[in-house]
Amino acid sequence: MVHLKKENCTAGIDKGELVSFIAEEHEFIHQKGSPGWRSADTEMFPIIGPLNEIDFRVQVPRGNGAIQDQHGLLRELEYELISQTETSAVFRKEYEMGTRVRNSKFPKKSNKEWLFWPYTFAFEKSFELKKDNLEITFTISGERDMPFMLGYHPAFKLHIANPVILADSKEITLDEVLAVGSRALQVENCKSITLKDKKDITIKTEGFKHFMCWTEVRNMVCIEPITFYPYAVAQRELHTGFDYIKHGDSIFSVKLFV
Repeated sequence: MVHLKKENCTAGIDKGELVSFIAEEHEFIHQKGSPGWRSADTEMFPIIGPLNEIDFRVQVPRGNGAIQDQHGLLRELEYELISQTETSAVFRKEYEMGTRVRNSKFPKKSNKEWLFWPYTFAFEKSFELKKDNLEITFTISGERDMPFMLGYHPAFKLHIANPVILADSKEITLDEVLAVGSRALQVENCKSITLKDKKDITIKTEGFKHFMCWTEVRNMVCIEPITFYPYAVAQRELHTGFDYIKHGDSIFSVKLFV
């Protein structure tokens, strides 16, 4: 476990997963073991969304496609801690093109035991704790023109019965998020969202295009920056939502302000 501390803020990171963010003794992150979700955060890469209707095969420019499961294969890889200070930490995953990765959803939720991607990439996730915010930066290094989608999937602990999500001038209730179900509620063309709970937290992004919000319980909500909303198209058209690596690294960031 990595522990970061800056004045009245602390963060706990377990093998690259943000499991705690506390400011003035208030915990903002959903705790593992609580109802709702078994994780606290994860990344969706190189695909966002389900692929069950197209036999888990996604169309890419190279080869005959790639076998992925919901939200991609990155979550099946383990992070390596690269560096650490009192207020920062950097984690890294690497993948070599064509390497088969065992699918943890097999066989209960998927008929694909192995996943693969026909491109080589490296994925860094860095944390920096500042006076009033935690900055999380994602750096994608890979082959030029590699297609990808990226989503960050943090879960926030809810302390009151009726929290509100503010997105620009729009107000979203928890009941509205619950009503959408597993598809997740899209918040289109948005760079900043504030979760108004017992204590407020604001999520500001760079590089991402939208958010989507998901929960199936009243004690947590996931507020997820995404490059593409997967339910905007049929699964067979998911490839239309790809971004592509161009010159140098692709960098995205999320700042949690308290």
